[in-house]
Amino acid sequence: MNNNIKPVFEIKSLLHREALAIKEEDVWVCKMIGEYGLRLLSDGDGILTHCNAGQLATVRYGTALGPIHLGHERGFRFKVFACETRPLLQGARLSAFELHESGVDTTLICDNMVSQVMKNGWIQAVFVGSDRVAVNGDACNKIGTSGVAILAKFYDIPFYICAPTSTIDMNTQTGKDIYIEERPANEVTEMWYKHRMAPIGVNVYNPAFDVADNALITAIITEYGIARHPYNESLKAIFENKARNSENDNRKP
Repeated sequence: MNNNIKPVFEIKSLLHREALAIKEEDVWVCKMIGEYGLRLLSDGDGILTHCNAGQLATVRYGTALGPIHLGHERGFRFKVFACETRPLLQGARLSAFELHESGVDTTLICDNMVSQVMKNGWIQAVFVGSDRVAVNGDACNKIGTSGVAILAKFYDIPFYICAPTSTIDMNTQTGKDIYIEERPANEVTEMWYKHRMAPIGVNVYNPAFDVADNALITAIITEYGIARHPYNESLKAIFENKARNSENDNRKP
């Protein structure tokens, strides 16, 4: 008989305890990203976001939407512009929903309207999440992010990546090393339409992500501080700060 086998009730208890610990850590991480991000904003700022990196993607607050939710709790009156985020519409279905439900002044725009709202002077900062950050600061996120970053650079608008340290891959040197998934063609040609909106047999290219070059990124906001150029040095310093402080973190919401 194996004495290491635990009874079912004890396994359930351990799993439940671990799940609660993961939840508390996630809330803490997102709140800290929100705290650091909020330092970069002023009351009344116009903020543009792309895809969903909010509390529907995390336990609470979110990463890119963390500064917005936290600021809203504290009385900041932000004006948020959420890209619909083609082709899966995470911005329209998720970001716009949660921000609107929270009472944040939110305007939904099509992805190709970003240049116009920036030109109008309505955007003071861009906050987006990231699925992976390379050592040199290149950041992979939902398709369309790179275009938003390029436009922000042109209009001299700060472009911020909100990424927990778990997203920063110190074994990936540059964005060229990140594999980009290609999604099914029907997401573009017919998913959201009553009738197919493209000719049958037409070629479709549907990458799920793109990479914003580090030169376009003003700063990378993590739960252990804000990294700036040169990222190969500042991100290393972030992890050194994490190693010094992780044992003393208060992870309560």
